[in-house]
Amino acid sequence: MLFRTPPQAPEQQDERVPSVAASWSEAEEITLELVLYGDVEPDQVSILRARADGILEEIASQGSQVSRGDRVGQLSADDRAARLARAEAQVASADRDFDAARGLADRDLGTEAEAQARRAELEAARAELRAIELEIANTELTAPIDGIINEVIADIGSYVSVGGEVLEVVDNARLIASVQVQQTGIQGVRTGMPAQVRFIGGGTREGEVRFVSVVGDAATRTFRVEVEIDNSDGELPSGLSAEVTLPVETVTAHRVSPALGRLDEQGRLGVHVLDDEDRIAFLPVEVVRARGDGVWITGLPERARIVTISQGSLAPGQQVDVTETPPEYLGAQPDSDAAVAAHPEGAAEATEPLEAGGDNATSAEDDG
Repeated sequence: MLFRTPPQAPEQQDERVPSVAASWSEAEEITLELVLYGDVEPDQVSILRARADGILEEIASQGSQVSRGDRVGQLSADDRAARLARAEAQVASADRDFDAARGLADRDLGTEAEAQARRAELEAARAELRAIELEIANTELTAPIDGIINEVIADIGSYVSVGGEVLEVVDNARLIASVQVQQTGIQGVRTGMPAQVRFIGGGTREGEVRFVSVVGDAATRTFRVEVEIDNSDGELPSGLSAEVTLPVETVTAHRVSPALGRLDEQGRLGVHVLDDEDRIAFLPVEVVRARGDGVWITGLPERARIVTISQGSLAPGQQVDVTETPPEYLGAQPDSDAAVAAHPEGAAEATEPLEAGGDNATSAEDDG
C-alpha cells in the first residue's frame, strides 16, 4: 500500500500592523462670525420744503457744508411788507380802542361787554400780525440738519409753493450699513456689539450694531440689522455696497485639513485620532468654520493626536505603528521652541500642530 504524506496547512502570515503618520493638534479659541452683505446709507437725509410761497431769489450751491439753522436760500417778499404795515396799524388802532373802552367801563360810563369786545378785536389784530411776521420769516430758508447739500431741487427764479421741495441735505458724518440676517443667526446679534464693515472697492471701518429689528420680514424670514459707522472725516460716500462681519460666538476648535474628514457607518463626519496606546479612535466632529487654509472643527479633546497619513482602511480599536507627520505634509518646518512649550513632557515628542499643514496634509488612504 502506498502511503502519501498528508498535505500540510500553509504557514499563516503574521498580521501586519498598519503604519500611520500623526500630528498633535492643540485647540484654539476662535470667534464664529456672520458675514453679510448690504448697502451703506447716510444717517440722515432731509428734504428742505418751503413754508411760504414765492419766487426763489437765492439758493446755496450743491456740495456746500451746512449746519442746522444756516441760511441756505431766500424767497421773494412780494406784498408781505405792505401786509405787515397794515397789520401793525390794525394792532395800534385796536389797542387804542380797547384802552378807551376799558377806561369807560372802569368809570361806569361804558359796559364791560363793550370792553371785552374791543379786547377780542385787539387779540385778533395781534394774531394777524404774528401770522404775517412768521410768513416773512419763512421766506428765509434754513438748513434742517447738519450735513452737505446733496441736491438743489428748485432753480433760482422758479416759483415755490408751500410744501414745495427746495433742496436735499445729507448727513454723512455717520453711515449706516443695513443688512438682512437669517432667522437661524439672529439670536446671536445684539445692539451694541462690534462689527467690521468692509466696503466694496476698498476700505474697512469698525462699527457698532445700533438696531436689530424685532419683527422679521414675512416674505424672506430675515431681520433688518443696522451697523453705525463713524465717518466724521467725511472720506466715505454713502450708497456703497459693503460686507459686514458680526462676531456672534467664541468656541474652542481645531484647525485641520479638509482631507482628513471621514464618514462612519452612520454617516457621521469625523476624524481618526490615536489613544495613549496608539490605537485608532473615530471621533465625530462638527465644522464651525471653513476657509481656504483649512477648516475648524469641534468635538475633539483640547489636545488630540490626529492621523494625517494612513495606508488602507482604519477601524476603531485597531493597533497601528505611528510615525510623526513629515514636514512636507505640514507645509512648514516645525517651530521647535513653540513645540517644546506645547509639549513640556519632552522635546522628542514635540511636533507642530496639525493646523500648520493646511490643505497639504493628505491621507494615503484616499489613494487606495
